[in-house]
Amino acid sequence: MGKYFGTDGFRGEVNKVLTVEHAFKIGRFLGWYYGRDHKASIVIGKDTRRSGYMLEHGLIAGITASGADAYMLHVTTTPSVSYVTRIDDFDCGVMISASHNPFYDNGIKLINGHGEKMEDEVQDLCEKYLDGEMEEIPLAERENIGRAIDYSAGRNRYIGYLISLATHSYKHMRVGLDSANGSTWQIAKSVFDALGADTYVVGNTPDGTNINAGCGSTHIENLQKLVKENHLDVGFAFDGDADRCLAVDEKGNVVNGDHILYIYAGYMQERGKLGSTKVVTTVMSNFGLYKALDARGIGYEKTAVGDRYVYENMRANGHRIGGEQSGHIIFSKYATTGDGLLTAIKIMQVILDRKTTLSRLAEPCQMYPQVLKNVVVKDKDETMNDPRVQAEVKAAEERLGNSGRVLLRKSGTEPVLRVMAEATTHETCEKEVDAIIRAMDEAGQLIRIK
Repeated sequence: MGKYFGTDGFRGEVNKVLTVEHAFKIGRFLGWYYGRDHKASIVIGKDTRRSGYMLEHGLIAGITASGADAYMLHVTTTPSVSYVTRIDDFDCGVMISASHNPFYDNGIKLINGHGEKMEDEVQDLCEKYLDGEMEEIPLAERENIGRAIDYSAGRNRYIGYLISLATHSYKHMRVGLDSANGSTWQIAKSVFDALGADTYVVGNTPDGTNINAGCGSTHIENLQKLVKENHLDVGFAFDGDADRCLAVDEKGNVVNGDHILYIYAGYMQERGKLGSTKVVTTVMSNFGLYKALDARGIGYEKTAVGDRYVYENMRANGHRIGGEQSGHIIFSKYATTGDGLLTAIKIMQVILDRKTTLSRLAEPCQMYPQVLKNVVVKDKDETMNDPRVQAEVKAAEERLGNSGRVLLRKSGTEPVLRVMAEATTHETCEKEVDAIIRAMDEAGQLIRIK
């Protein structure tokens, strides 16, 4: 990760970490970088945060000052920006969003011309420009100054694409939707209404400051209540920019990203569509998912945490489905990024094809209890490589055998190690995590449990 751009863009509190000056300079860089041999075209979307307008105008000013044209999708989803960038041959795309973060944070996500997350080398060069380590970029003059163009038609085309992917009418299906007061506040209901569902919607009154506030995939209890009180067949909750989707079954139980991977991979296997490909997960997927996939004879691979790494593995190896427990699910045949609305449509396809309920589809994939503790240490690498810590990790693995696992993972942004255990009981998880933390303390590495 760079100084500004992490695994999912440049993100932070607005006007403290991320400012309008940053947005202007990023726009200046993109307009110049992609316009060196032609007049570049860059498409921009944003979620419902109040600061999105300020950052959007800063980006547009920078892009047009460098001589490129800026196309505005307005309030839309991250996957829609990815789709439009790829389908309509834009040089690159920009999404203004901090995803599931609170409203006072925002972010700038860069998307390449293939609809994928921007290459590190381009973001690294952009960071050099932000830090004044490049020569100043020339300003466009006269007729070469860029234009700002309304492009809401691109967003509508994306909605049409989603509707075209549905294989069934949703007539007689009672569906709950939680739009997190974010990007899907209009789109989600439009899609499900067009497909014939009887929709019940919450989290669809954005005011610029209530995105993700007590709603959406980070507060799934809101959707659980909606489903149970209205006796709905299924519910779907999205995050602020709609690249995540979690579901709630007809009983009000949460169906997370691991369940969704299991359900759809099994559906592909039954239809002969999985072939020799594997399910791509991150190291944080639940042990229960791996047990359930093993029982069906479905292979899997594990990557570092982040949907970026999931997609890179899928692209390199030709895998067709992957994702994270948090609800970032990637269907590589249809998209180059996690797409919450696409995920909801795919789950509806399985429910209607199998003529069954979501609870029955998810039942074989039982989540194991998990305990995760963050510990502040003197040196992350030194702690992980300490013989006493390694010995305790190995002992924990031997004690758990086939009934659980332990994991040590470094934070990418803090002097923190994440110590995680999954086992058949919560008490066993606590015991194994605490044993590893004690080993860190005995090795003189532990500062405190965060």
